[in-house]
Amino acid sequence: MLKNISVKRLFLFLTSFNFSLIVMTAVAQDKLTEQSKVTINGIGSIQVGMTPQKASKVSGIAIVALGKDPQCTYYQPKEQPKDILLMVNNGTISRIDIKNPQITTRSGAKIGDTEAKIKSLYPGQIEVTPHKYVPNGRYLTFIPKDATDKNYRLIFETDGKKVTQYRSGKLPEVAWVEGCS
Repeated sequence: MLKNISVKRLFLFLTSFNFSLIVMTAVAQDKLTEQSKVTINGIGSIQVGMTPQKASKVSGIAIVALGKDPQCTYYQPKEQPKDILLMVNNGTISRIDIKNPQITTRSGAKIGDTEAKIKSLYPGQIEVTPHKYVPNGRYLTFIPKDATDKNYRLIFETDGKKVTQYRSGKLPEVAWVEGCS
C-alpha cells in the first residue's frame, strides 16, 4: 500500500513538473527577443491591432511611449531588444519599424541584405520605388498575394544596394515615409 502511494505521488510530481516545463517554454517563446521574427503584421507575439498594454503583456517585456500624442506616437521596449519601434495610431499598433540588424523577417531578410537577396526571398512580390530622401536609395515593398493580407506590407529601405532599415504593418501607416510626423 505504501509503495502504491509513493508511485502515485511520483507520477503526480512528474506530471506537474512536465506541465510546468511546457508552460515555461511557451512563455519563453513568446518573449520578444532579437530572435523574434517579423511578419507583415507583427513581430513575435506582438501583432498589429494590439494596444501597447496588450503587446507588453503578450511579449513579456515593458514597452514605453516615446511621445504623448494620442493620435500617433512611437513605443519601444524599455530595455531589450533595442532598435524596435512600434507605431501606435489611435491607441493600437499599426506598424513595426526595425533598425536592429540582428532581427530578421520570417523569410530571413535583414538589415545589410542586398536588394538582390530581398528580391530572391520574395520572388515576384517586390515593388521597387525611389527613396524620397536617400539619393540612389529605394523602397522594396513586399506585396502579399493572399487576399486576406492585402492591407499589409513589408517595406525595406535601401541605400541603392543594401537594406538600411525596414518596417511592417498595415496600410496606410506602413507606407508613411515620415512616420508619425
